[in-house]
Amino acid sequence: MKVRTRFAPSPTGFIHLGNIRSALYPWAFARSQGGDFILRIEDTDLERSSQEAVDVILQGMSWLGLDHDEGPHFQMQRMDRYKEVLARMREQGLVYPCYMSVAELDALRERQMAHKEKPRYDGTWRPEPGKQLPPVPEGVQPVLRFRNPTGGVVAWDDKVKGRIEISNEELDDLVIARPDGTPTYNFCVVVDDIDMAITHVIRGDDHVNNTPRQINIFRALGKEPPVYAHLPTVLNERGEKMSKRNGAKPVTQFRDEGFLADAVVNYLARLGWSHGDDEIFSREQFLQWFDLDHLGKSAAQFDETKLRWVNAQHMKAMPDAQLAPLVGEQLRKRGITPDERLPRICGLFKDRCDTTVALADWASRFYLPVQPSAEDLAKHITEGVRPAVSMLAKMLEGVQWDRGAIAESLKEVLRATGLKMPQLAMPVRVLVLGTPQTPSLDAVLELVPREVVLQRLAAA
Repeated sequence: MKVRTRFAPSPTGFIHLGNIRSALYPWAFARSQGGDFILRIEDTDLERSSQEAVDVILQGMSWLGLDHDEGPHFQMQRMDRYKEVLARMREQGLVYPCYMSVAELDALRERQMAHKEKPRYDGTWRPEPGKQLPPVPEGVQPVLRFRNPTGGVVAWDDKVKGRIEISNEELDDLVIARPDGTPTYNFCVVVDDIDMAITHVIRGDDHVNNTPRQINIFRALGKEPPVYAHLPTVLNERGEKMSKRNGAKPVTQFRDEGFLADAVVNYLARLGWSHGDDEIFSREQFLQWFDLDHLGKSAAQFDETKLRWVNAQHMKAMPDAQLAPLVGEQLRKRGITPDERLPRICGLFKDRCDTTVALADWASRFYLPVQPSAEDLAKHITEGVRPAVSMLAKMLEGVQWDRGAIAESLKEVLRATGLKMPQLAMPVRVLVLGTPQTPSLDAVLELVPREVVLQRLAAA
C-alpha cells in the first residue's frame, strides 16, 4: 500500500516551530517511502480562523521546502461531503439526535463530579430496544451523537507511545454534529482521512485523547484506521508548551531573521528524532535516514542558541555562490544593491556569522560609508601610527589591486617603520571597515575599491 501522510493545521494562530515539526515528520516519511504528502487546512473554527494565518502556513512550508503532493484542502469547502456521510450514518442507526440542553448537560456534570464520577454524557437520548425516550421538546434543534460501542476496548500500537488501550466505557457518545447541522472536528477528521486514503497519521500527542473516538468512527464506517504516531510536545526555552501565547515566533520570522531553511529542517528533525549521534546533516541525508522507529518519546525543548549553532555550521558548509543571493536579499532590505564582490565577501566572513543577517552586517561595510567609534579611533589612530598609515596610502596608489600586491605593500611599510602587523593592521581596519577585527587585511582591502580605501585612510 502506498504511504500517504498529511499535515492538518488549524489557521487560528501563526504557525510556529512546534507546529511545523508536525509537518516535517509526515513530509519526511512520505518522501522517504516514495509516498504522498497531503496538506489539509482545518478551518471550521470560523471565529478564530484567518486568511493571514493560512498565508503564514503556506509561506512557512514553502520556505522550508515541505512541498505537498495534494491540497491544500479546506474543510469548509467539504461541508456537503460531511453532511452526506452524516445522513448515511443516521440511516444506519450509527448516530442519533440528542435534545439535552447545555444547562441540563452542565447540571448532569455537576452531579457526577459531586459523586466523584467522571463527567460524561449519560446516554439519555440513546435509543435502545425497549427503552422509553423522553418526550421531544418543542422548538429545540438536536445535536447528533455517535453511538460509541459500549463494551470492549479501543487499542492501537502507537509508533511513538507503544500499545495504548482505552475501555469503551470511558468514552461517552460524542457529538458529531451541532444543532445547526455543522459537523464537529473528530468526525470531519475521520471522513477526510478516509477520503484522502491516509495510511499514517503523525501528529502531536495533544491528539491522543481524540484517537480512540476517531478509531471507533472509522470502524463504524467500515474502514480500518491508519497507523498513528503521536509526537511529544515541543517546549519553549522556559520549559512551557511552545505556543503563540508563550511567545513563540511565526516560522516565517526565522526566515526574516536570516536562518537557512536546511538548517531549520536539520534542527527541527533532531527535536524529537535521531540518527545515532549525528547533529549536522543535509536534507538528503535526513530523508535517507528518517523512519518512525527512532522518534523520541520525551518532550523536546527548543533552544535558540543551539539553532544558531546549527545554522552557523550550515552557513560554513554552503558554497559562497549559493549563500550570496540570500545575503543579497538582506542587503536589499537595507536599500543596498550588491555586486559581483558579494560571493567573495561571504566567503571571507561567513565563518564569523550565525545568520545571513549577521553576514549582511559585515557585507554592508563594503557598500556604505563607515563610522568608526570614537573609542576605536582614540585607541588605534595614534600619533605614532599616522605616518605608517600615510606611507601605506602612498604605496597603495600605484600597485596592482590584488591581494598579493596589497600584502607586499603592507610588508614594505612594516619593514620601513619597524611596526608589527597588528600595530598597522588594526588602525587600517578601523579606518577602512570601522572595526579593528576582520579576516586577513590584504583579503579585505582587495574587496574595497582602491579610491574608497585611499579616501578612508586619509581620515587618519
